[in-house]
Amino acid sequence: MPALANSEAIKDGHFPSPKNSKIVPVILCGGSGTRLWPLSRSQYPKQFCSLIGNESLFQQTVGRVLQNSLFEDSIIVANHQHRFLIEQEMKTTGVSGYRLLLEPCSRNTTPAVTLACLTALQQDPEAIVLVMPSDHLIGDKQEFLNTVCEGFEDANSGLLVTFGVVPTRPETGYGYIHYENNANTVSQKVIRFVEKPDIVSAEAYVSSKEYLWNSGIFLFKASTFIEAVSEYEPEILKVCRDVLNNKVIQYPLSIDKEVFKNCPSVSIDYGVMERSQDVKVIPLSTDWNDLGSWEALWDAADKDENGNCLEGDVIANNVENSYIRSEGRLVTVVGLDDVIVVESQDAVLVSSRSASQDVKKIVEALQSRDRPHTHSHPLAQRPWGTFQSVDKGERFQVKRITVNAGSKLSLQLHHHRAEHWIVVSGTAKVTKGEEEFLVFENESIYIPCGVQHRLENPGKIPLELIEVQSGSYLGEDDIVRLGDDYGRA
Repeated sequence: MPALANSEAIKDGHFPSPKNSKIVPVILCGGSGTRLWPLSRSQYPKQFCSLIGNESLFQQTVGRVLQNSLFEDSIIVANHQHRFLIEQEMKTTGVSGYRLLLEPCSRNTTPAVTLACLTALQQDPEAIVLVMPSDHLIGDKQEFLNTVCEGFEDANSGLLVTFGVVPTRPETGYGYIHYENNANTVSQKVIRFVEKPDIVSAEAYVSSKEYLWNSGIFLFKASTFIEAVSEYEPEILKVCRDVLNNKVIQYPLSIDKEVFKNCPSVSIDYGVMERSQDVKVIPLSTDWNDLGSWEALWDAADKDENGNCLEGDVIANNVENSYIRSEGRLVTVVGLDDVIVVESQDAVLVSSRSASQDVKKIVEALQSRDRPHTHSHPLAQRPWGTFQSVDKGERFQVKRITVNAGSKLSLQLHHHRAEHWIVVSGTAKVTKGEEEFLVFENESIYIPCGVQHRLENPGKIPLELIEVQSGSYLGEDDIVRLGDDYGRA
């Protein structure tokens, strides 16, 4: 396989693309982002949130390799419950060519990357893959791509290449890579990987100039990685081959749960990178942040003259160096410094900035009490659009529903509730029993309990409506689907 030209030859984002030299992006979407609760939850994790700018972190990750001759279509590995969310994100980004692998349960990054590499090899036995987490913030896209290009020759020669971020401060929230700092080469030999250190060790690492932050971004031949997994984690390779072999591959591909649940849960650092002697690291000199906490988000965000980042409907008085965010309601803060305040529809977080890493302990406490706030999100994503609960009582619930242009809900009925739909904007095509109606703005229709029905948007703009449910049981599991365009049971 011919090598790519040196990054100095890259101008204006145009990369040379010799025959058979393209890279397959592998985007990992398995993170839950518990330390960014209450915005990030298991059903709507941080990579799909618009935390900085209008695009989600996932969309920004896809955008780094979009419309660039260096890259093939992406392989995305994600949890099965995020399928329709990812498809909507990719549609918004304007991407149709990608392969989506859906894991039935989380088994960490070694199995995820193994599945992606086996998938890449089905199409190209010489495939080189670029593994990227979907929830990182990278400041300079051009510098990032230049650095990736610098790792191509090493990856093509059979080395495992990782990218380490040049540290700007002693950071205890990141892992580190200890490397041989040789000024005569771009890629450096890795001495060891280091877990998150205490502050004294972090200060020593930064001052030595022999340590980089571990970014979790990798470049290597798919076959090289599979050989390493075969040596260090053969059971993972066996399970991954079992779930892919003898299948007619059709994407999105849902991984068999009964087989995959037996796969060991191992990170790529522990499973492969820390054990291999063929690892090189290339320093990445651009703004990078894994947004692993609210303090990290404050650090990356634009701030006012008082060092505050204020998002949404917020008024602050005598407040400094704080991150304050409102998702809807007015939030006011007086006389506090170095705090995190985050308001969502159903929860409020107040924390000191220095303790923001401990938000995960709140999530653990909520999980131990079986509270839904750790997994369900006020804004629920569906393949046809979204719905959001506005109000709820003992025998009623009010929802705001958005149906995408050209989309439709399943043909369904409910045993325990009736529904009243009021169209706010757009036009609704409604099936009610054997009849069909068009319902226009400021009009409404009533669906009695037990009557089959369907809601459709035949227009070119989103359909917005208010749904009022009433009945003895209002749970989402009181849906009997009689027909569905999305293959749901």
